[in-house]
Amino acid sequence: MANPYQVTPPPPPQRRSGGKIARFVILALIVGGGYGASKVLGDDEGKTSKSASASASASAAAKTQDPGSAESASDTSNHWKVGDCGGPDPKRQPDGYRALKCTDSGATFKAIDIKDASILPGSIQCPAGTDLMIEVSISYGANSASSGIPTNTVCGRNLTGAHPGDAGAGGVQLVKGDCVDAQAQEVACASGGSRAMKVLALVKTKDECPSGTNEPLRLTMSVGRPYDVICAKR
Repeated sequence: MANPYQVTPPPPPQRRSGGKIARFVILALIVGGGYGASKVLGDDEGKTSKSASASASASAAAKTQDPGSAESASDTSNHWKVGDCGGPDPKRQPDGYRALKCTDSGATFKAIDIKDASILPGSIQCPAGTDLMIEVSISYGANSASSGIPTNTVCGRNLTGAHPGDAGAGGVQLVKGDCVDAQAQEVACASGGSRAMKVLALVKTKDECPSGTNEPLRLTMSVGRPYDVICAKR
């Protein structure tokens, strides 16, 4: 008769060391593979960010009697502030400009105002006394010097020499105090002779012209230009 108090011992445990080692190896491979993938992706992202690093291009307003005209040029910075100085960029002649310290011997102008950029010609109006208008743009990729997205416009004044942007001097852009001829072309007041008419205001309609206006000149439509009528006095 069997002993009712006898306990049957449990079966010996199976050896699982081989299974544990296999799972450990698989886990190590997964972790190592994930780290390698993240390393590769991180390197790729770093390369991408470098290739898309910002550069800038610019265009300087031509010193002609068309206030919206511009010449192609380039610049090395899009972080301009009022009071910054700049000068010609020898690597981007003849119309390239770069930011410089005001004490630098190559500095030729100082920023007197910074305007938002615009893709519309003639839509930027710098203050009187602006001798140079530089449209700064930011670009990505290998062709950063040739094109880009406009970011702002630097209104610059020459540090020395002539100031074509002074009211009446006849250059850069049309402002109150300049002179124009009957064809609405800007002329220097001092040398314009009898054809020169003084600009009293730049407005949208003739009704807005101030008293004293005897030659209101309505211009052809130009998208973006802040005025359509030159209030002139002969």
